[in-house]
Amino acid sequence: MTADGGGLVLVVEHEAAVAELQRRYLARAGYDVRIEADPARAPAETGRLRPDVVVLDLSDAARPADLYRRVAEAAGAAPVVAVTAGPGEPDATGAAAACGLGEHRVARPFSPRVLVATVAEALRRGAPGTPPGELRAGPVVLDPRARSVLVGERGVALTVTEFDLLEFLMGNAGRVFTREQLLDAAWGPGAGAGSRTVDVHIAQLRAKLGEGSPIRTVRGVGYVLDA
Repeated sequence: MTADGGGLVLVVEHEAAVAELQRRYLARAGYDVRIEADPARAPAETGRLRPDVVVLDLSDAARPADLYRRVAEAAGAAPVVAVTAGPGEPDATGAAAACGLGEHRVARPFSPRVLVATVAEALRRGAPGTPPGELRAGPVVLDPRARSVLVGERGVALTVTEFDLLEFLMGNAGRVFTREQLLDAAWGPGAGAGSRTVDVHIAQLRAKLGEGSPIRTVRGVGYVLDA
């Protein structure tokens, strides 16, 4: 793990623009990111870097099951997040699932925020019996795929931005973020919204989550979600 606790992420991605987008969002979440553009070099680079997690693009691989197996072997105990093609396209979803660590995966095209949350979940490995990709913080359970939130047995209706903000915080539980960082994460880089917008949405989130809200204000800095 890095000094700030984010961890080293090896991103194996053949498209430069996609790799740069992943790098930016993962780095913003506190991870140390290395990029490998050639899938054929992925097993060797995994063995050399010994990352905490590998994000492995399988969507364009000629032999995805073999590539996944070799990278997973080189990664050792580190989890591998498989990136597969979208629904209805020839992809490696089944191959990844058959290789042992395939519960951690996203399908193209994916939201960078979903990728960050999946990486965080892969690093935590999740509690036994927790569905893949599901995020938990106390009584709050967030399902990124269904875009649903429960507090105990109570369903919570969130706006798109509220959900994205909560998903980012839950995917990075324990990390303190400034208002500017949260603006970039939930609204996107260069968004016209001001920092006051973050305060308003955090207040709305807390009200909707009720007493189960795990979001805490760090005076003079920003906000953190306590796991």
